[in-house]
Amino acid sequence: MENTKATIETLNDLIMINNDRIAGYEKAIEELNGKETDLTVLFDQMIDESREMRNALGREIQVLGGEMAEGTMTSGKIYRAWMDIKAVFTGHDRHTVLENCHTGEHAAQRAYSDALEEETMPHFLRNMISNQQQTLQSSHDEIKALTEQTA
Repeated sequence: MENTKATIETLNDLIMINNDRIAGYEKAIEELNGKETDLTVLFDQMIDESREMRNALGREIQVLGGEMAEGTMTSGKIYRAWMDIKAVFTGHDRHTVLENCHTGEHAAQRAYSDALEEETMPHFLRNMISNQQQTLQSSHDEIKALTEQTA
């Protein structure tokens, strides 16, 4: 019973990370003000990616008898506030938006790595989380490459 509760908590943490990621990319699209359409398309894809992951995690929580978390993590809210402050001083340029997105992708990687360290995590969920982390790693690498191109 205690293991199930810990597993639900970990999965809900990942749901909130994905909610943060969705909100972060929505904010990034807003920061671009209709410019950089290539990034808008990419960010929309990443939003869809996080929605799919969040929903998969939510289904597993329901199977375990828990309730899916809503909202975002406090750190995500702080991250988005920092993005607002930074934009005031640096503008809404491509490089700044990509740098902020890269920071968010890095945070998502850390959260998934932490989840995979949970010793009581059932094997099938560990596989699902690992697969999601690999998907996020590809997105991280793509954002990092785009950020480096604008430096």
